[in-house]
Amino acid sequence: MNKMTVPHNYLHTEGDLNLGEGRQRWNKGIQDPATLTALKADSDSFLHQALSTPCLDVLESADGIWINTVSGGSYIDFHGNNVHQLGYNNRFIIERVKTQLDTLAFSPRRYTNLPAISLAERLSALTGHALTRVLFAPGGTSAIAMALKLARIYTGKYKTLAMYDSFHGASMDSISLGGEFVFQQGLGPLMAGSVHVPPVDTYRGIWFNPDQRENGDLAYADYLEYVIEKEGDVGVLVAETIRSTTVHVPSQAYWQKVREICDKHAVLLVFDEISIGMGRTGAMFAYQHYGIVPDILVLGKGLGAGIIPMAAIVCKEELNVAAEVSLGHFTHEKSPLGSAAALAALDYMKDNNILAQAVQSEVFIAKRLHEMKERHDFIGDIRGKGLLWGLELVKDRVTREKDNQTADRTLYKCLELGLSLKVSDGNVLCLYPPLIISIEELDEALNILEQAMVLAHGAQQK
Repeated sequence: MNKMTVPHNYLHTEGDLNLGEGRQRWNKGIQDPATLTALKADSDSFLHQALSTPCLDVLESADGIWINTVSGGSYIDFHGNNVHQLGYNNRFIIERVKTQLDTLAFSPRRYTNLPAISLAERLSALTGHALTRVLFAPGGTSAIAMALKLARIYTGKYKTLAMYDSFHGASMDSISLGGEFVFQQGLGPLMAGSVHVPPVDTYRGIWFNPDQRENGDLAYADYLEYVIEKEGDVGVLVAETIRSTTVHVPSQAYWQKVREICDKHAVLLVFDEISIGMGRTGAMFAYQHYGIVPDILVLGKGLGAGIIPMAAIVCKEELNVAAEVSLGHFTHEKSPLGSAAALAALDYMKDNNILAQAVQSEVFIAKRLHEMKERHDFIGDIRGKGLLWGLELVKDRVTREKDNQTADRTLYKCLELGLSLKVSDGNVLCLYPPLIISIEELDEALNILEQAMVLAHGAQQK
């Protein structure tokens, strides 16, 4: 059996295959016997795959913003797969789930339960009842699949439109929809009718005037419409409202124009907010920053409060047209435990003014990051909303040539200093702290980040 050849450009960063020199150096530096034993057992037991093998470390516990290792170390978690919005070991949420566990832990299909009904009603209310129909799934990928099925049934059109480099899950249908090569490589023909357009990048592009950055992404909307018209049979556009990996924040004019285009061509607009919903951007849902409403909203990750896998689609009333089709039909479709966790998360957010706290934190982190940029010429573009931020490391600010090696070194320096984060697209440092983080904790983490960047850049210059 032939082994697949991995393109060289996919080997340079943790954000891709975890097979670079930085990971090898990190692995060689691990000395704790218990950690080494567990990592070997992991490697011997699980199928190896990109993005998770080999593992970074072995966790034993977590609390608040911290994840703790078997060797006694700790990291401030600025990654958390975006399920850690309300912190680890949140006792308010855990106690609510425990209470539900003692009452009804599982609800068989063909039956409903009160927590699931309450959550469906609550999610609709949070959209101002613009979206009124809900369906749950055990994970975000499955929720995306339900949205695609519903779009085909409603529109009668089979083609999907999404962005290059986008990620909407790891199943065969979702990797066809998405545009990341690392998930598609070696798998042969994917789902027919998967069409892609360039992602919005209001700083670097070929279809707009860079001197008009605020609404410079409107040309991307024009190109999107051109593709819809040329392709025909496009039934659905699936996109992250704000892109989570590289944190590109489209203008309000862009999304309003896209909404008009979708209405004009009878294309359903689906917002994938699996990673960025549930308060991450300072609003409950990111689309609420843009003055429009999607046809379908997809939620996941933080919906289960980091305790129970939980996802959902929330859609407009007129899409309730699939009564004779099993859109989901999952064993854990109306999970009372997942619903209890989600309801507790929403109550906790309301009682503790988490959205307001995220907005306040946005002001602080934006100020700190731009102060860093003034001090260090290797920092390029800075983009963010709420507590979703991306920071580019560059060799030259004018050309924006990527400095992938400094980004890779920064990742491991951060880990050495006690901060866990993610690298995307080779040179973008992704900063996704828990929403419950205090300003003092945020300040501590950003101090670590700056120290790590300086050390990494200095080492790169030698």
